[in-house]
Amino acid sequence: MSNASPLGFALITGASSGIGATYAKRLAARGYDLILVARDKARMDTLASSLTQQHGVQVKILTADLTLSEDLARVEHELTTHSHITLLLNNAGMSVDGEFINADVERIDTMLTLNIIALTRLAHAAAQSFKARGNGTIINIASVLSLVHENFNGAYNASKSYVLTLTRAMQHELAESGVQVQAVLPGATRTEIFDRSGKSISEIPAEMLMDVDEMVDAALAGLDSGEAVTIPALEELALWHEYDRARGAMLPFLSRDQSASRYRQR
Repeated sequence: MSNASPLGFALITGASSGIGATYAKRLAARGYDLILVARDKARMDTLASSLTQQHGVQVKILTADLTLSEDLARVEHELTTHSHITLLLNNAGMSVDGEFINADVERIDTMLTLNIIALTRLAHAAAQSFKARGNGTIINIASVLSLVHENFNGAYNASKSYVLTLTRAMQHELAESGVQVQAVLPGATRTEIFDRSGKSISEIPAEMLMDVDEMVDAALAGLDSGEAVTIPALEELALWHEYDRARGAMLPFLSRDQSASRYRQR
C-alpha cells in the first residue's frame, strides 16, 4: 500500500466497539495504519473516518464474522499475504451468561468458535508471517477468568485459559525470532460484552469494573515494558510471579514412572 506508516498496519479484530475500538484509537495516535475487522461496518466506517481525520492514518475495513469459515479465511489471507501488517490484536470474543450446565450449548459452541478457533488461526497466520520477516507484535486478549476455575461460566473461563496457554507457548517458540507476543488479562471492563451475554453491567460492583480506556492504556504500557503477561488491575505483580513460579516448580514432578506414594499401598 502506498504512503504506509513506517510502523506498518495493525490488524484489530472486534474493532467496532469496546476494547478493540479503544486500541484502534491508541494505535492510530502512535502512528499505526489500521485494518479494522468486525461485523458492524457502520460503526467501523465512523471510527475509520474519525481516526483518519485526527491522525492522518490509513484505515482499511474488513467486515467479517469470524465464526464463519469463509470470513475467517479472508482475514487469514490478509495476514499471510500482506507484509505491511506488523501487529495483530486478537481481541474478538464473546461470553455466555450463567453457569456452564444451564447455559445454551449452541451459544457456547459459537463462543468457542470465536474465542478459540478464530483466535488460533489468526495467531498462527500472523506468527508464521512475522517470524519469516523477523519482527512483529501479537497481542492476545485473554481474561483474569483464565485463572479462575470454580466460578462463572466454566466454558468461557476455559476458552480464556486456552488463550493464555497458547500465548505462553507462542512466546517460547518465538523467543529468538524478533516477534513480541503478549497476553492481556483484563478483569471486568466497561464494554458491551455484558449486554451481549445477557448479563447487565449494573450487576458488577463498581470497585471491580475498569473503564476501557484505563484498561487499554495499562495493557499498552505493559507491552512497552516487555511484559509477557499483563494483568491491568493487579497491583502486586509479585503475586503473579509467585503463581508462575509455583506452576514451574511442579513441572518436573508431573510425569514420572511411579504414582505418588499416597496412591500406593504401604
